[in-house]
Amino acid sequence: MLFQFLKHCKMPFEKKKAARAGYQWLFEPYHGDEIVSLDFETTGLNPKIDDIISIGAVIVKGQRVLTSKQLNLAIKPKQVIPQDAIKIHRIRNQDAANGITLEQALPELLQFIGNRPILGYFVKFDLALLNRCCQQRYDFQLPNDAIELCNIYYKKVNAYYPDAWVDHKFETLATTLDIPVLGRHSAVGDAITTALMYLKLTYGNRPKLM
Repeated sequence: MLFQFLKHCKMPFEKKKAARAGYQWLFEPYHGDEIVSLDFETTGLNPKIDDIISIGAVIVKGQRVLTSKQLNLAIKPKQVIPQDAIKIHRIRNQDAANGITLEQALPELLQFIGNRPILGYFVKFDLALLNRCCQQRYDFQLPNDAIELCNIYYKKVNAYYPDAWVDHKFETLATTLDIPVLGRHSAVGDAITTALMYLKLTYGNRPKLM
C-alpha cells in the first residue's frame, strides 16, 4: 500500500518529465483489454549496472496471444558479455555486435508497450532495468501497471494445494500448466511462453502439481 501511495504521489512529476521528452501519453489511463508480455536477456542479473542485449515482447488481447504483434530486438551492449551469461542465453559478443543501440531501441519499445499493463516472469527485474534506462535517457520512469506471473501462479496453486511447497522455476511453471517452452532464454520465446502461462492461469483449469 505504501509503495502504491508513493508511486501515486510521484506521478505528476514523472508525467511532466515525460512531457518534455514527448512521452506524456504513456501516463494516460489505460482502458483496453490488452497487456504486454515482456522479457529481456541481459549481461547479468544486476539491474543497476547490467545491459540489455535482447528485447522480446508480445501483445495479449483478451484470451489470445497475438504472436503477429511481437517485438524482437537484438541490442549491442556497452559492456562485454560475461561467459556466465553466455552459457545461459547463448548470445555471444560477436552476435550482439550486430544489434542496434539501446538508444535506437528504446523509442520502439516504448511505442510498442504504450500505456498497457506489463506482464513478466519476475517482472520486477525487467522493469527496474527498463526504468533505469528511461531515467538515464529521458529522466522519467514508466507508470505502467505490472503483472507478476509468479504471484498469479502462487495464488492459484495455493488455492487448491494450501500445504504444497511452490516451485517458481520457469520450467516448473510451464510443465505444471502443460505449456510448451518456446525458445527458453530467447527474449521473445520467454515472453510468448509467459503470456501462454498467464492465460492458462487466468482462464484455464485447475493446475495439477506433479
